[in-house]
Amino acid sequence: MTGNLEMLYALAGVEPLRPSLPRFYFLRHGETLGNHAKIIQSPTDPLNETGRRQAEAAAEVLRDAPFERIFASDFRRAHETAKTVARVTAKPLSVLPNLGERVFGRFAGASNVHLDWAAHPPGGESLFAFVTRTKAGLADALGRGAMPLIVAHGGTLRVLAGALGMVLSDLVVANATPLHFEREGDGWRLDLVASASP
Repeated sequence: MTGNLEMLYALAGVEPLRPSLPRFYFLRHGETLGNHAKIIQSPTDPLNETGRRQAEAAAEVLRDAPFERIFASDFRRAHETAKTVARVTAKPLSVLPNLGERVFGRFAGASNVHLDWAAHPPGGESLFAFVTRTKAGLADALGRGAMPLIVAHGGTLRVLAGALGMVLSDLVVANATPLHFEREGDGWRLDLVASASP
């Protein structure tokens, strides 16, 4: 899903996010049948069996991470993943609908292999609307004082990166990969949680 991602990053960076927190965590949801088949999904698509195992594994990696609360997208796949992490870590979970993935309208069910992020899907969100809504959700999650774990989507993660002045590798956008963001000078460093400092 690489078509016009540079436009997403550029839009996200127009008014950068400036969190006061020194660090926070992010987790993309576990795998779904749509991820496996490379098709565009709807908000109601659940985790598949692989995704449920991935969520459990990610929760174990995050068990001793020092985040204080979890903020999750209301899309089913992200909420399921967040509930697994909340159960294992005993951290409070809140749902923030603005963290949801882009609503792709009539594109849902089509292949995502050549998805053009700049295209406006009929019945769905424009790229501008998606980026604006997502940045509002991220600002909310990052502005509540407690160090958060954000559980959301690949699109959410890319908006976050663009708003922090970063561009991501495909590795860190993989399903159920726990990530640790830490302030470094005027910018941010991103690590896999397994290699991040506690």
